Amino acid sequence: MATVNCLKLKKESEALDYQPYPGDMGKKIMENISAEAWQMWMGHQTMLINEMRLTPVDPKARKFLEEEMEKFLFGDGAVMPEGFVPEDK
Repeated sequence: MATVNCLKLKKESEALDYQPYPGDMGKKIMENISAEAWQMWMGHQTMLINEMRLTPVDPKARKFLEEEMEKFLFGDGAVMPEGFVPEDK
């Protein structure tokens, strides 16, 4: 099992098996983000798409999601949709 020093989780964690995004951003993710943190992003992205009624094929939505992905994985976190209340589990 390969590991990576995950910038999101701030710890050594299991690395991704493949580059999950194209281009330089994908390379940066592959080198610096763990599989666990990527799964966290996938859940957050799904919530954004559903709550904000985004269409991933729309160029504006794709740009927004890419910006949010960078903030979520490498910055201070991504936005929450206005009025979003997480479900109790």
